[in-house]
Amino acid sequence: MLLAGCATVPHARRTDVLFWNQPQREANFRAMQAQYASNSVRHGTAHPLPAGVPLTPAFDDGTTLDAYMAEHHVAGVMVLQDGKVRLERYGLGADPNTRWTSFSVAKSFTSTLVGAALRDGAIHSLDDKVTRYIPELGAGAYRDVTVRQLLTMTSGVRWNEDYADPRSDVAQMYEGHRIAGQPLLVTYMAPLPREYAPGATWVYKTGETDLIGILVTRATGKSLAAYLSEKIWRPYGMANDALWLKDDVDGTEAGGSGVSATLGDYARLGQFLLDGGVAAGHAVLAEGWLADATKKHADIGVPGRGYGYQWWTWDNGAFAGIGIFGQLLYVDPARRLVIVQLAAWPVATDDAQAKARAAFVQAITTAADHPHPPVGARPRAMRPLQ
Repeated sequence: MLLAGCATVPHARRTDVLFWNQPQREANFRAMQAQYASNSVRHGTAHPLPAGVPLTPAFDDGTTLDAYMAEHHVAGVMVLQDGKVRLERYGLGADPNTRWTSFSVAKSFTSTLVGAALRDGAIHSLDDKVTRYIPELGAGAYRDVTVRQLLTMTSGVRWNEDYADPRSDVAQMYEGHRIAGQPLLVTYMAPLPREYAPGATWVYKTGETDLIGILVTRATGKSLAAYLSEKIWRPYGMANDALWLKDDVDGTEAGGSGVSATLGDYARLGQFLLDGGVAAGHAVLAEGWLADATKKHADIGVPGRGYGYQWWTWDNGAFAGIGIFGQLLYVDPARRLVIVQLAAWPVATDDAQAKARAAFVQAITTAADHPHPPVGARPRAMRPLQ
């Protein structure tokens, strides 16, 4: 396996991040490499982000951007439209060179690398059994699960994603016993029991995106960091190195979380997708991948919403990577719009925070649609992000 530049730190439980206090969050979300081992994602020559016409979010209740950012512990927001920066603002002492952790936005990075591996022929088909790439899963509930079912989180394997429960699967998935030559995450996932038939029911599972990351690494023979650098970070022109956290013993990167990048480079990733997944004049992703990955494949029980291949989807064609504690990469192809938010919410997720973030997205889209709204005009309703 080819590894990007590596960093090692003393062992820390990777799931301790779920239980940090507010000062720890605000200090460590910008410096995850000081807490955990990581690989570097090398950047290229910066893809320019020229200034566009400034945009002021039009909150329905009159909230200002400064008040929104302060109340919700927001470290940065950026809005691109037609590839130009219409809004860029920082908080919590962050600046354009600050690398901020993305949590589950990384799932969408990992999914995009599946699209690259399909184009390269490293992954044969989404209908392959997962065991073709991770044979250690063959004795348990994953033996009949396909790559596509992992991508849509419809494996049917039982899982608890409660971030507030230290006994949940998401809090325990890096705490199993080690088996020589086998990633710790695989050791934890292999014996999990079946709850539903494969493909029948959507249940959100961070551990399964970690499995996808392991699958990509085995298929390509490259670490996620090295493959991301080769396919997107260098050729598209990210301006700064990113980091991808890994297990400090077996070297496995966390496909479901663990990417840290600058605000501008998250926005560039969204623009890369709006540009059709083309970097340095070459298609990076399998033909048809973007349209397929960002459309609804699984019902999540919310009208107008769904889940694609590690992307949250809307029936209007928008899609997003969403991470706990307030992270967001939102792409609206119809408006040629990219919205990024980096934050340190006081809780991993709850309805009040999700509704506030949805109101922020609505405030941006309202301003983009109506640069000079009439006095007293009210924006149309938008279903909340979750």
